[in-house]
Amino acid sequence: MQQVPRRTLLAASGIAAGQVALGLPAADGEESKPEAKKKLKVVVTGGHPDDPETGCGGTIARYTQQGHDVVILYLTRGEAGIGGKTHEEAAAIRTEESERACLILGASPKFAGQIDSNTEVNLQRYEEFNDLLAEESPDLVFTHWPICERDHRETYMLTYQAWKYPKSKPFELYFYEVASGLQTMHFWPTHYVDITSTEHRKRAATYEHKSQNPEFLYSLHGPMNEFRGMECGCKYAEAFVRLSRNRRPSLPMLGPS
Repeated sequence: MQQVPRRTLLAASGIAAGQVALGLPAADGEESKPEAKKKLKVVVTGGHPDDPETGCGGTIARYTQQGHDVVILYLTRGEAGIGGKTHEEAAAIRTEESERACLILGASPKFAGQIDSNTEVNLQRYEEFNDLLAEESPDLVFTHWPICERDHRETYMLTYQAWKYPKSKPFELYFYEVASGLQTMHFWPTHYVDITSTEHRKRAATYEHKSQNPEFLYSLHGPMNEFRGMECGCKYAEAFVRLSRNRRPSLPMLGPS
């Protein structure tokens, strides 16, 4: 049987188109369309310090090196994340780690003010979080995949509500994965970003989270970068799921009854 070239398979599956849809160069190094070159405001929401960095640090670095503005919005300061430290002590340490990581990625840190392991989703919190996103007026937002651990799920819920009922302009929404198989579950990407040129910055940003055993963190995420790269035909990649606003009257190819 004749073999089909890998890039043909990728194009047929929509992967190659997905990379361009993110407004970044495709995995083969070709630049995206001219309209994607306008300056974007990108917001990445995460439950704790280190989540955005490990989930999509390479993509963040890609955006900032192309001149786009990226804000990392942390739901908490990781108050419960250092054994033997009070919430105040842990928050101070992890805030500094986040600021150093953001400096490496070229992003700006922002904090939503909730408490690690005691996060809330209610009407007041929806309003507060929507206000924070509206202040940034993003063109696109990245957040946690909903099938994940508690603070990640609640970050997703707050972000999704703001996407569905934006107080500023509508924005595109993409989900990222963290520690797939351990935290993120049942994640089937629609888009990939080649991070081969920025993987070293993602690694360096992760290693700024010294209180979180960064060697262990990267023992999880390094292989993920390699695996997603194999899926889309490059050395290192990050994977995403796009949430579409398009409404279909029926399932694809099924049609009306």
